[in-house]
Amino acid sequence: MTGLILRLAGLLQSSGERGVFHYRDTCAFPTRSQLIGMFAAAQGRPRKHALDPYPHLQSPSDTTAPSHRDLTITIRIDQPGTLYRDFHTVGGGHPREEGILTGNGKRRSKATATLVSQRDYLTGAVFTIAVQGPAALTDHIADTLQRPRFGLFLGRRACLPDEPLVLTPHSPDPITELLTRTPLTRTPAPSTATHLPTTFVWEHPPPGADPTTPPDRESNSEPVNLTRHTRRHLPRPLWMTTEHLPTHLHAGPRPLDTLTAYIHGEPA
Repeated sequence: MTGLILRLAGLLQSSGERGVFHYRDTCAFPTRSQLIGMFAAAQGRPRKHALDPYPHLQSPSDTTAPSHRDLTITIRIDQPGTLYRDFHTVGGGHPREEGILTGNGKRRSKATATLVSQRDYLTGAVFTIAVQGPAALTDHIADTLQRPRFGLFLGRRACLPDEPLVLTPHSPDPITELLTRTPLTRTPAPSTATHLPTTFVWEHPPPGADPTTPPDRESNSEPVNLTRHTRRHLPRPLWMTTEHLPTHLHAGPRPLDTLTAYIHGEPA
């Protein structure tokens, strides 16, 4: 399947998976829901239409319009980053009539006016992602990510993506690209290293594996509804492997130069 290759990097990232109310967690890698939400934002889709199919991209031979369900996402964890927890308060310091409402519509008392929450982020993480699917859909996603209508975030509004975001807008084989060509942005390996062990996250059993291999984990990241008050996700199985990548993929001390050369098709 054809597709595109993205690089998600930034000072902060956060991919909520289970957290609610006063604790907002982050997954150790971008979730499917986060990525599909980012694609919808780039296209200018409001939340209530974020998961709508794409009838304008339907070819005459298709029986249904392509949708986010046709996408397969594979994640290469270049740099896992460091977990950072933010101690967050909401609602304190205001007169009671301007305070936070309770579930029954009343104002919280002065003693309980401040809500304390904890929010997890990843700092210094870098992920390279292959997005595969129908060519018309992946081309549309690549084009809109490069000219987004809404702001793009890595999970939360405080998390802005670094450039470059789109490494390869049109790849005939993005998985092979991740394994053999796409530069790896990470802490340098020892000079004696003969390969670079790198974690991959797959939405299907990885290439060459027994199709009956059970998943390594489940992620509550298959979006069903992304509207604010009726948000719902279903679990999705994930497979995780360690791939031994060639050392020449390391981006070196000036990764932006290496990534720029890769984007322009210059030899490694």
